[in-house]
Amino acid sequence: MRRIRMGTLGFLNGFVFMSEPLPILMEVAIQIAWDYLERSGEMADPTEASQVLLKSVQAQVFDGERRRLMLANRAIDDYKKFKVAQSRLVA
Repeated sequence: MRRIRMGTLGFLNGFVFMSEPLPILMEVAIQIAWDYLERSGEMADPTEASQVLLKSVQAQVFDGERRRLMLANRAIDDYKKFKVAQSRLVA
């Protein structure tokens, strides 16, 4: 019995690729980060938070990141770093 090799294309056909438009991807990632910061009580100023989250997600998308949870988690980390830097400036 001869085995047919499908190669890379056959392998990739088994995966489902998510292809949502970048604005939707960014919106979802920011909303995930926003919800986390709001629920955890870490969000001080909503205007400031929205600017930091947007800047972070935008930079990551420009660098090629497309995983929404990675975008959200890094944006949360960036916001936390921003808050630490702000507290050092005040003190």
